Amino acid sequence: MNYAFHPHAEVELNEAIEWYETREPGLGLDFATQVHAAVQRALAFPFAWQEMGSDIRRTLVHRFPYGVLYVAEPDRLLIVAVMHLHRQPDYWHKRTS
Repeated sequence: MNYAFHPHAEVELNEAIEWYETREPGLGLDFATQVHAAVQRALAFPFAWQEMGSDIRRTLVHRFPYGVLYVAEPDRLLIVAVMHLHRQPDYWHKRTS
């Protein structure tokens, strides 16, 4: 199975990588690696993670306060958000309509 990022989710990911990298060199890469691992877990077990709403599931990112929200479509995972867990929890809802 393949995956794709919603355009806004891709921007979120890149902004978070940059933010972590400015805090400590190499931390942005660590964050990106952990997000990639979360996506791989979702690909391996797409229906194992917490359901957040109609067909939206969330897998957590290890070491960082982020979750990867996705929809399991027949031929791919659509990454809807790379969301910070302590900020505006419902902002991504408009991306699923």
